[in-house]
Amino acid sequence: MAASGRKKQQQQEAAAVAAAAGGAGRKRRKLPGAEEKPRQKVAAAKLNEEISSDSDVESPALSGKRKRDNEAEEEIEETAQEKKLRLAKLYLEQLRQQEEEKAEEEAFKEELVAGRLKEDVLEQKGKLQRLIAKDLQPPDPAEIRVLRGHQLPITCLVISPDDKYIFSAAKDCSIIKWDVESGKKEHVIRGGKKGTEGHVGHTAHILCMAISSDGKYLATGDRNKLIMIWEAATCKHLYTFTGHRDAVSGLSFRKGTHQLYSASHDRSVKVWNVAENAYVETLFGHQDVITGLDSLSRECCVTSGGRDGTIRVWKIPEESQLVFYGHQGSIDCVQLINEEHMVSGADDGSVALWGLSKKKPLATVRQAHSNHGAQGLEQPYWISSVAAMLNSDVVATGSCSASVRLWKCNEGFRKLELLFDIPLVGFVNSLKFSNAGDFLVAGIGQEHRLGRWWRIKEAKNSICIIPLKRMAAASSVQTGEGS
Repeated sequence: MAASGRKKQQQQEAAAVAAAAGGAGRKRRKLPGAEEKPRQKVAAAKLNEEISSDSDVESPALSGKRKRDNEAEEEIEETAQEKKLRLAKLYLEQLRQQEEEKAEEEAFKEELVAGRLKEDVLEQKGKLQRLIAKDLQPPDPAEIRVLRGHQLPITCLVISPDDKYIFSAAKDCSIIKWDVESGKKEHVIRGGKKGTEGHVGHTAHILCMAISSDGKYLATGDRNKLIMIWEAATCKHLYTFTGHRDAVSGLSFRKGTHQLYSASHDRSVKVWNVAENAYVETLFGHQDVITGLDSLSRECCVTSGGRDGTIRVWKIPEESQLVFYGHQGSIDCVQLINEEHMVSGADDGSVALWGLSKKKPLATVRQAHSNHGAQGLEQPYWISSVAAMLNSDVVATGSCSASVRLWKCNEGFRKLELLFDIPLVGFVNSLKFSNAGDFLVAGIGQEHRLGRWWRIKEAKNSICIIPLKRMAAASSVQTGEGS
């Protein structure tokens, strides 16, 4: 009976060992009463020794398979709770990275907005100055594009706010809209003869023009005392403003609005609301014909007063004016550089820089385009046009000296330093920088825009597009107090 019991016991132990070896990953079931029987342990140990001795002679392939099975068993041993914890940590790490990226983007946007707001505030105060002059390079004369279309001298031009179009006008009473990229005419408004009935357009020399900062309206003024308002996109005539008693010589839209300022040889400045087709008011003060006018975003404008020798800043809401003296000859052109500084040119050959806080020029360059004439009878070349790159340190001047000159305004606008000459033959009657500052447009004529004192026969009545190359793409910004 005892022998049969031992035999049964050995069979049970052998079955348990076989189950442990063949079922990887399954837990071994405890046999009841295993602790109480030391003889069973001895038998199991002998069997284990036999199994391990068998495994010593296993093939490498079988050994590798067993190793992989053991690794798989370790992986399988990760509980559901541990897996949840691992996935939760991974998810939290992804959320943290997303939040960090979002915070970086928001900080970048805030910096951009803060920088833009800071620039806007400085611009309003007239203290923003982009230092561009040091990076400008003289253009290759072969790269200057010439657009021909007007029969008589060009008198004025403007560039659309998006820099895609140029509008030009001339003594032939015509207006041409040009495509900057292709150089082709987009639209032509032909001039008519004086007294022609039913003609839509000008019938006298056009002396000035302006475009609104949103590019919606174009305004033109002529010697017939008329201001005509056009839809810039289609060149469709909208209104005609009458009221001046002499030639209209200056026009400018207040930046960001449809308020229009006009100046005339009748010595007055008028204010108009173009959107409502309405006259607003008239301002008096100049003692001679007004030759030029400009404005920016403040509710004021600046005018040059010809032979009365003054430049005046008109404060529209206060109905007051500031008077500036400096040139010795007739002041023929004026342009704002920023809200606090301006540049002007006169027929005595001088170019002057002004600050609104001082009644005298901050800097003056005499004979800015040198002299002409026989020895002992030299006369300076008249300054017929000036232009300024908005909120920068670059200005341009034009004359009939066969070149356009670019100048650098030194710190505080206390000195004008010549950068380089751009060869152009003829009277440079109008100059305008593109809004992006990558090209300069010059209106060339055989005669001065205001008269026929000389005629340069070799000159061509044309529009010249001058590319402005920079050594560095980025320009630094100076925010000094200025003068």
